[in-house]
Amino acid sequence: MKRIHIDREACKACKNCIIACMLQHSEAESIHNLNLTDINNQARNKIVLNNNDEVVPLFCRHCRDSECLTACMSGALSRDKKTGHIICNQKQCVGCWMCVMSCSYGMVMPEKASQERTLKCDMCGDDQPQCVENCPTGAIKVIELDMKEKVIK
Repeated sequence: MKRIHIDREACKACKNCIIACMLQHSEAESIHNLNLTDINNQARNKIVLNNNDEVVPLFCRHCRDSECLTACMSGALSRDKKTGHIICNQKQCVGCWMCVMSCSYGMVMPEKASQERTLKCDMCGDDQPQCVENCPTGAIKVIELDMKEKVIK
């Protein structure tokens, strides 16, 4: 299974990943006409500062043991059998927020515009997600899960 891997040391908090995510999921044709203040253009990733003012990029991990998937009562969240990614069928989502409350990383969130559906990373893009494609430092990569396990060790 392919997953997004983040090298926190390489992340410079430029937020290109956030803007790329917003653009990918908007109706804008380019960054020049993307309205960054429109709540319909909500990113599915975040970059925050921790208590030590260190940069912490946050992305959905499409966890192997996904608490959001277990908590979803409507069946809107499911694991894609081919890719292994957790996907959200927004038409089926009832907005109970069980998935939002159960995600340990805070990466399943209410859709700001409607406040009725869940929003999460969908691993957009044909070859790789746009956050990865637009990371200037290479801090965000798509790797095979087995490879990640080797990186962690």
